[in-house]
Amino acid sequence: MSSHKVSLMFFISLIITSLMAMAALAGNFYQDFDIMFGDQRLKILEEGKLVTLSLDKVSGAGFQSKNGYIFGRFDVQMKMPPGNSAGTVTTFYLSSSGPNHDEIDLEFLGNSTGEPYTLHTNVYAQGQGSKEQQFHLWFDPTKDFHTYSVVWNSKRIIFLVDRSPIRVFNNLESLGLPFPKNQSMKIYATFWNADDWATQGGRVKTDWSHAPFSASYRNFNINACLGSQGSPSSSCSTSTNSSAWQNQGLNAAGRNRLRWLQRKFMVYDYCTDRPKFPKGLPRECKHSRV
Repeated sequence: MSSHKVSLMFFISLIITSLMAMAALAGNFYQDFDIMFGDQRLKILEEGKLVTLSLDKVSGAGFQSKNGYIFGRFDVQMKMPPGNSAGTVTTFYLSSSGPNHDEIDLEFLGNSTGEPYTLHTNVYAQGQGSKEQQFHLWFDPTKDFHTYSVVWNSKRIIFLVDRSPIRVFNNLESLGLPFPKNQSMKIYATFWNADDWATQGGRVKTDWSHAPFSASYRNFNINACLGSQGSPSSSCSTSTNSSAWQNQGLNAAGRNRLRWLQRKFMVYDYCTDRPKFPKGLPRECKHSRV
C-alpha cells in the first residue's frame, strides 16, 4: 500500500473518531443544569445545547448541575474569550459542599492579547488542596470549541483535552492520603473576574474597555453515577451495567502521550515547588509518576 493511501486512511480515521466524539456529546442545559448567577449574562441557545456566559464590571455568570455525582466521565466543549482576556477566569469543575469538600478543577486563566491561556488544574480531597498543575495549550482555545473532560473513578482522576490525557491524580489511600470518593459533587461552570491573581500573578489587570467578555459552552455530556446526598452510595452501587470510565486508566500509548504533553506544555507543577513546601513536598509527589 502506498504511503499516500496510508496517510489518507489515517486522516479519514481521525475524522471518524472526531465525529464519534461529537455524537457522544449530547447533553441539554434545561435537563441537567440550573442558573447560579448572572441573570441576563447567561444565554441559553440552540434549544439548550449552547450556553454563553458574559462578564462585565458588575458581574460574571455561572451555572451548576441539578444533580450531584459519585464517579463518572464529564465532558464539555468550550470556547474561550478572544483578545485581551487578562484577569478573567473561565471554569468547568466538580465540587462538593462544606469545609472538608472535594473538588476537581479546570480553570482557564486569560491573558494579554497574543499571550497564551493557562489551564489551571487542581484537586481537593477532604478540604486539602494545593495540588496545582498548569499547562499552556497546543492550540488557540479562542478560535474554536475544544473538548475538556474529567474521568473520575475509585482509582484515579484523569484530566483530558481533546481526548488526550494531560494529568492523572491517583488514589493513594493505601498510603494514608485522602482521595475524593465519599462526597457527591455537582458540576459547575463559571466566568468571573480574578485579576488579583489570575494573570501573571495579578500583575496584569482586567481591561474593562474590552467588556463585555464572552465564553461559550456546548455539547455537555454526563456519564456518571448519581450521588446520594450525605452518603457515599450512588446509583451505580447495585447496577450491573458497566461503563469504560469506571476502570479507565492509561495504556502504553496514553502514558506516552501524557508524558510528551507534560514535557512540552506543563508550566507549573506543585510537586517541584519546594519554596511553597519548605517542610518537604507532599507525599503523593513521590508516587505521582504514571
